Amino acid sequence: MSAREEVLARIRAALADDGEPIQPASAGPDAGGAGTDTAFRTQGGLDPGQLVDLLAERLTDYRALVRRTSPAELAATASLALAERGARRMVVPPGLDPAVLPDGIEIVTDDGLSALDLDAFDGVVTGAAIAIAETGTIVLDGSPDQGRRAITLVPDYHLCIVHAAQVVEIVPEAVARLAAQADRPLTWISGPSATSDIELKRVEGVHGPRTLEVILVGP
Repeated sequence: MSAREEVLARIRAALADDGEPIQPASAGPDAGGAGTDTAFRTQGGLDPGQLVDLLAERLTDYRALVRRTSPAELAATASLALAERGARRMVVPPGLDPAVLPDGIEIVTDDGLSALDLDAFDGVVTGAAIAIAETGTIVLDGSPDQGRRAITLVPDYHLCIVHAAQVVEIVPEAVARLAAQADRPLTWISGPSATSDIELKRVEGVHGPRTLEVILVGP
């Protein structure tokens, strides 16, 4: 049975309203062995270097800017990124390591700044909770090095620092690691904010930063 035939069969069964529960057609013994015991991956198999390579590839596909660096060169890489951006005034969350921030630009720590205040900055620098290589997704959980959601949604530019140890391969691994923060408002970022709803034309910066730049540190 094709997917179309299965959908139509379930619609007809629902419309019949005979009180019997609707069973997916694929759950039967003739479903080519799929049955109801389909296994889903919960662990990836890539090594740390491969994970970071895949994440960089997927981020680039999403039109994010990607830089690779070592822990020792992190501050210099962040300085170069902000210099090339022409940033002069950046907001940061209260728990971000000041050692990664360059001299020569104004750094303001968020203490509940208004949306209007945040909009006046050249951008924001944060850490990350976790990153998913397969989907090119960065997750923020509101930890001190990431701060409030507002500071990563209002400014037009987001410079995000991701360490190799924070990269997992697939979504189930990320969900497992984030279980302890499940009661927090999580922000899942896959590239810069964009929409193609209007006339199928891509417009960036509608619901968040127009530019996402990621510094991948290590391994």
